[in-house]
Amino acid sequence: MSRTAVMGSGSWGTAFAMILADAGGDVVVWSRDASTACEINQHHTNKRYHPGIVLPSGIRATHDPGEALEGSDLVVLAVPAQSLRDNLARWSGMLADDGVVVSLMKGIEAGTSLRMSQVIEDVAQVSPSRVAVVSGPNLAREIALKQPAATTVACSDEASALRLQDACTTDYFRPYWTTDVVGAEIGGSVKNVIALANGMAAGLGSAKNSQASLITRGLAEMARLGMALGADPLTFQGLAGVGDLIATCQSPLSRNRTFGVNLGSGLSVQETIALTQQTCEAVKSCQSILELGRRNDVDMPITEQVVQVVHHGMSPKKLLAAFMARAPRAEASLG
Repeated sequence: MSRTAVMGSGSWGTAFAMILADAGGDVVVWSRDASTACEINQHHTNKRYHPGIVLPSGIRATHDPGEALEGSDLVVLAVPAQSLRDNLARWSGMLADDGVVVSLMKGIEAGTSLRMSQVIEDVAQVSPSRVAVVSGPNLAREIALKQPAATTVACSDEASALRLQDACTTDYFRPYWTTDVVGAEIGGSVKNVIALANGMAAGLGSAKNSQASLITRGLAEMARLGMALGADPLTFQGLAGVGDLIATCQSPLSRNRTFGVNLGSGLSVQETIALTQQTCEAVKSCQSILELGRRNDVDMPITEQVVQVVHHGMSPKKLLAAFMARAPRAEASLG
């Protein structure tokens, strides 16, 4: 039986811990909130993120990161993307020398435009063959309710990818593996920005044609950036690409879509942040994603407009106007 540390007790971290436990793993969840760790141990619940759901008995929790990481051959990182570097700097000395480190985070680091796997490699000095990512349509609440879902697990080392796949396969959660880490991470990060844009369109009352157009061109934007970084184009046709994009853009469970809906409905960015209970990765990562595109000469018009709305006060109405004002071109073109 593998021993897994899940570093983070938020919505997705808790749901993934449930998957690992249901797959037969010995799972310890680290929580920065001691009361949450106590609740998980005493009542097998995490009411803040998953009210009404009983967690598997195979999950234990602790407020001590050393206790969580001790003896763990699989370490799952489930903290907000922009806090990864600081957290990992404190934890890196506690990681097993031969364990696999798994990122559940879907963001690009502010200031460096590094993908999460690159931050892990940089801070923890972990070989790429030991760094894996999970990306796909992962709406945490649905998975915690054990509604059937599939996902992508990616690692440059096939053996590590298969090891992770085996650790998280259940009768309700089906992982497919790939070695395309770049594609999985770009898909998981950019789709949040497109979902925020689509949420704004929905909040403004845009019809389904408008939303479908935005989503489809968002997929093209995602694929352009991924391919410029060396990703496999087919990844964006799969779960980590179009699958995740559809779920995140269309579901009311999506934090990024909901954030956009609130903006489109007339709330300010600060009002929406105050209303939001959990991290909205698109707000934190959109500027870094745009900078990554610019460094690689990739045109990212939707991301650019989202940055203008979120960070420079542009009206959501102008986002749609800018999208429609772009010069016509062949659909298969790179713009």
